[in-house]
Amino acid sequence: MRLNRIVYNGLLIVTAALLAACSSSRHTAATSPEADSSQFVNIMDVVPDAILEIRYYGTYNFVGDRIDGYLQPTALLTKRAADSLKAVSDDVIKMGYRLKIYDAYRPQMAVNHFVRWAANVPDTRMKKYFYPNLDKSVLFEQDYIAEKSGHTRGSTVDLTLFDMNTEKELDMGGTFDWFGPESHPDFGGDPVKMKYSGNGNITAEQFRNRMILRAAMLRHGFKPLDSEWWHFTLKDEPFPDTYFTFPVTELP
Repeated sequence: MRLNRIVYNGLLIVTAALLAACSSSRHTAATSPEADSSQFVNIMDVVPDAILEIRYYGTYNFVGDRIDGYLQPTALLTKRAADSLKAVSDDVIKMGYRLKIYDAYRPQMAVNHFVRWAANVPDTRMKKYFYPNLDKSVLFEQDYIAEKSGHTRGSTVDLTLFDMNTEKELDMGGTFDWFGPESHPDFGGDPVKMKYSGNGNITAEQFRNRMILRAAMLRHGFKPLDSEWWHFTLKDEPFPDTYFTFPVTELP
């Protein structure tokens, strides 16, 4: 009877130890800075008027495949960035527009996918749609593809404006993810002064449309990128040095 009690207690001790070890492992994985999504939100929960067209969930993107890490066609941002984006949305809605989002948080595994694709120079399936004037071999040296992305820090968003009157996207004089100088905000003028100069091959209206988006984003704490008219990062981003790894999927 005493032996049975010792064995029984011994089994309990082993079981408790195993449970403690598993719990510790789960806790470590859950609270790893790169794997922790607790400070992120679904954009649609905060900005319900936004329109999502998550290009990397589908195949119409410069790679031509669904990108690693995009498990659902949704968009995530840090809470701070999403709150600022809500202010942008409220602003442009008064002008008759809605925000249309192509990409937001991007996990590191997606960036790694881009890097592998860029290294596979013969794969040019989507060249005529996104980089017809570039040889794929120059994508690294010209910084179109890099091993790190601001998107992976969780406070960067790629977007455009959708005109509620015409029920179409505003004409920005170029498509999202176009690799070339036509994507630069200054291609048609001075984006700081927001003044059209006729430089490049976009019209005054196309330049003005870019500046409407740019001005709204800047008013609410975002900073632009000098090579992509659609790309903005929250100036006061909460995780400037953390590159997250969890996939893009609806958060609970």
